[in-house]
Amino acid sequence: MTFDNTTSPKSLGYYFPAEFAPHVATWLSWPHKEASWPGKIHTIFPYYSQFIKELTRSEIVRINVRDEAMKRFALDHLQKVDADFSKIEFYMHPTNDAWCRDHGPAFLINPNADQKKVVVDWGYNAWGGKYPPFDLDDNIPTLIAKEFGLPVFYPGIVMEGGSVDFNGKGTVITSTACLLNPNRNPHLSQEQVENYLQHFYGVEQVLWVDDGIVGDDTDGHIDDTVRFINEDTVIAVVEENVNDENHALLRQNLQQLKQMRLLNGKQLNIVELPMPDELYYEDQRLPCSYANFYIANHAVIVPTFRSKNDDKALQVIQQCFPGREVVGIDSTEIIWGLGSFHCLSQQEPAV
Repeated sequence: MTFDNTTSPKSLGYYFPAEFAPHVATWLSWPHKEASWPGKIHTIFPYYSQFIKELTRSEIVRINVRDEAMKRFALDHLQKVDADFSKIEFYMHPTNDAWCRDHGPAFLINPNADQKKVVVDWGYNAWGGKYPPFDLDDNIPTLIAKEFGLPVFYPGIVMEGGSVDFNGKGTVITSTACLLNPNRNPHLSQEQVENYLQHFYGVEQVLWVDDGIVGDDTDGHIDDTVRFINEDTVIAVVEENVNDENHALLRQNLQQLKQMRLLNGKQLNIVELPMPDELYYEDQRLPCSYANFYIANHAVIVPTFRSKNDDKALQVIQQCFPGREVVGIDSTEIIWGLGSFHCLSQQEPAV
């Protein structure tokens, strides 16, 4: 291992809180890369702006932009949806792309420390080198840490925020398809990957499912398949159509979830969430999933896809979050970029 266990975030009492814990802010990187939405990037901004407006109801939104021109462009779109500008902050942090879940900072907290919040800056290689260049994105966590005077830890390996989900009580869940893919950290064994996760996210236990959904260019990010909604309950997507490509792999994930035990020996409570109808654009199947929701302080913001299952999915998620409003926002245009609201955002925890 290339790090000293005695000075890792975990050894200093830091941990990555669950997304359903209170936030001070949500971080975003304003979309600008035409190649991520070829031929239709202009169609995403009304829905993206609606997402930001919803977030500002209960937390600050901090947006990375390249320059003043991009800031003005963003302000123009946000004005059209009547967003709360008192809750929106812009930072001149240039990015290659918009997927802040994966290139944004991992904020860890220790409420008992003098320095209550730190940043982990994992390596970022655009999902196994698929979409160069990614040098600007790789630098974002350190830029944000400098802006706020936060210490930075550098694990020295590739990791993406969308590949992991946390219960806030010592457990992280991920997929072998992504984290053990040779295009990430080919020199590391599964045990070594777990060691990094434990020391740099401050967890005790790593749970693994096999796979992600069809069309997901991240090689199987967990935020499209399994999400913690409290410390012992997950939402897991299922595909009821036996002829659908996702049916067997999601059934396999579900069987694995049923065998898992938490640190206290308890089984996971599992809530099954339907998948939307198949969606294609230019003969490419898009990775549509209602599990790519974002848990804000006041609401759960869920991507919808003009599908017959939209309402059912919103109802299932609402039952899981009795204390929050569930808000569906049309993601049919955004998903052409192969991600949705969770992929686009990264929470900054309150401490």
